[in-house]
Amino acid sequence: MNENVLLALAGFALATSITPGPNNLMLLASGANFGLRRSVPHMLGISLGHSFMIVLVGLGLMRAFEFWPVLHTTMKIVGIAYLLWLAWKIARAAPPKDGTAEGRPFTFIQAAAFQWVNPKGWFMAVTALSVYAPSKNVGAILLVAAVFAIVNLPSILLWASAGQTIRRFLTSPSRLRTFNWTMAGLLVASLVLLI
Repeated sequence: MNENVLLALAGFALATSITPGPNNLMLLASGANFGLRRSVPHMLGISLGHSFMIVLVGLGLMRAFEFWPVLHTTMKIVGIAYLLWLAWKIARAAPPKDGTAEGRPFTFIQAAAFQWVNPKGWFMAVTALSVYAPSKNVGAILLVAAVFAIVNLPSILLWASAGQTIRRFLTSPSRLRTFNWTMAGLLVASLVLLI
């Protein structure tokens, strides 16, 4: 991969990693509800889990969807259902009495597993591999995954940090509840293009 293609890939990774989507909205909510430090496993799970998904998709998983289209449709339905469930969990994260969030942030494994049902993550992986590694050789696939890991982590860190910053304004239960319901609504709105 030449330098210009590598820069273009990095730009694509940045544009898709830093813009709103299910991962970033959940990190914003996690930072606000649990703080930045407790959201680190969630961030690492997203970044490394997505890169691992890119490798597996590049090594042939995409062919399974071409061979069995119903598998793609099934994953899409499962992804939508899971995102709706997550939106409900985010909306209900603020308890009415003490202003502290119920529950706990995503673990590394939960965040990594979420990548497999995240529609934006699939779009990012398939597009990056199709455009920047059309030969599908192992070196190119690993490079695409590495670039995403390197660019994605600082991008999602901004979302969790923004959540942590917002946290000081969400000290009352009613403000935290409003914020969580807003994040849940935005997460559901991100599904409109899929449906």
